[in-house]
Amino acid sequence: MHQRSVVRVGASLIVASLALTACGSRSGNDSGGSSGGSTKTAKIGVIAPLSGDLSALGLGIQHSVELAVKQANDSNAIPGWKLEVVPKDDEAKPDPGKNAATALAGDADVIGVVGTLNTSVSQQVQPVLAPKNIVQVSPANTGPGLTQGANWQTAPQRPYKTYFRTCTTDAVQGPFAARYLYETAKITKVATIHDKKAYGQGLVGTFTEEFKKLGGQVVAAQTINPDDSNYQAVISAIKPSAPQAVYYGGEYPQAGPLSQQMKAAGLNVPLMGGDGIFDPKYITLAGKTSDNDLATSVGAPVDSLESAKKFVSDYNAQGYKEPYAAYGGYSFDAANAIIAALKTSLKDAKDVESARQATVDAMSKVSFDGVTGKVSFDQYGDTTSKVLTVYKVAGGKWATVETKAFEDK
Repeated sequence: MHQRSVVRVGASLIVASLALTACGSRSGNDSGGSSGGSTKTAKIGVIAPLSGDLSALGLGIQHSVELAVKQANDSNAIPGWKLEVVPKDDEAKPDPGKNAATALAGDADVIGVVGTLNTSVSQQVQPVLAPKNIVQVSPANTGPGLTQGANWQTAPQRPYKTYFRTCTTDAVQGPFAARYLYETAKITKVATIHDKKAYGQGLVGTFTEEFKKLGGQVVAAQTINPDDSNYQAVISAIKPSAPQAVYYGGEYPQAGPLSQQMKAAGLNVPLMGGDGIFDPKYITLAGKTSDNDLATSVGAPVDSLESAKKFVSDYNAQGYKEPYAAYGGYSFDAANAIIAALKTSLKDAKDVESARQATVDAMSKVSFDGVTGKVSFDQYGDTTSKVLTVYKVAGGKWATVETKAFEDK
């Protein structure tokens, strides 16, 4: 994601706003299975925002991993081994994320990690987990540099062979939004704003490049600070250029008030953003004038997928206090990708640490039909699926506009 801060990929249209702590929200039986004397334990960590503004998304990630692990234990998916979930709260901030990764890396029983939500957080987590050969699978990071390096546009090079993701990237999401605005919505003039974080800056960058390539004009390009709440200055700077839409790189806590203040100032054009704003809280913050605002998100709406029906049913049956939210399906698939690799790496392993490298190696061969579609990874650790969806606010709710696979031109 969703700096998300990355984005900081299936989406549920209902996201709860309850913010519980990791221990308070953890649902009873996430390990399941039997615990005979010869059974060994392997732990799967979760690094996500389990408190704060983005906790609804983070708790959906946590519970979806818990569900995958419970089902694996109940079916004895890895004979002789019991899996356990260890959730860590990163608060959607890099330093707490690094601390969470350090704690998990110091545990000899940790075999893999699902997370993070935010790109900026993963930038700190990757170099902690990689030296320990701990596989990391993000359900929500969309920053291209995480898998293809700082020069991903001209000289892609994989920085960490331990890192994978089940969602597509902003190298796809930004251009996807640009094509929708220019080709479908027939909007030829836009203004852009981003929050200076890795997710927002990257998203606006790929959007801008594609929009100009198509023939569109970026009539103004502005930035805000991550802790700003009053956007009158940036709105005043943009308004004279008469954009037909504003494309925003960042997340809903700022995007919602920005949209509201735009409309109040007479800039009555749609605000569009990436998966970082695709949340019911955005509409709450943006208010009644948010109708016709737009967002893209990775994948198809989970509740519309035939492949997701069992996941949705099983999740609801567990009685978790929070819904699976925007990244539940991708988190469930991420956990099951690790579990699929563990079926190979733990088969004859004497302990977890000796199986870590084999787990990383096995991840590159993982391929199965998941909740969100085909789950497999390319040479960079990126998902091979490039399906995205455009959503529009209509009557106070996010409504699906179109879902399609992105194709290079």
